[in-house]
Amino acid sequence: MTGAAEAGAAEGHEHHHGYITDKSRYLARLKRIEGQARGLHRMVDEEKYCIDILTQISALKSALDGVAMGLLDDHMQHCVLDAARSGGPEGEEKLKEASAAIARLVRS
Repeated sequence: MTGAAEAGAAEGHEHHHGYITDKSRYLARLKRIEGQARGLHRMVDEEKYCIDILTQISALKSALDGVAMGLLDDHMQHCVLDAARSGGPEGEEKLKEASAAIARLVRS
């Protein structure tokens, strides 16, 4: 837990991640992605046409990118914004975390 989260918990306020309100939607999307990955495995096992497999890989990557962008947006709208409003080093830390996450997404 971060310092602010620990302080909130100590005061009886539990910190929730920004995605918590959409948790069931994220879980449903991840379940579909899991099915896509199993489908890819099956396609390779059944020696399907290369281009068909590559098309499915592209769809899987796109689905993962969609989840990542949603989580990043939730993080910015909740965790980063809340930390920035509180001020101090936690706000700067959350901004650095978000920047690093964006850099990782751009590189992948």
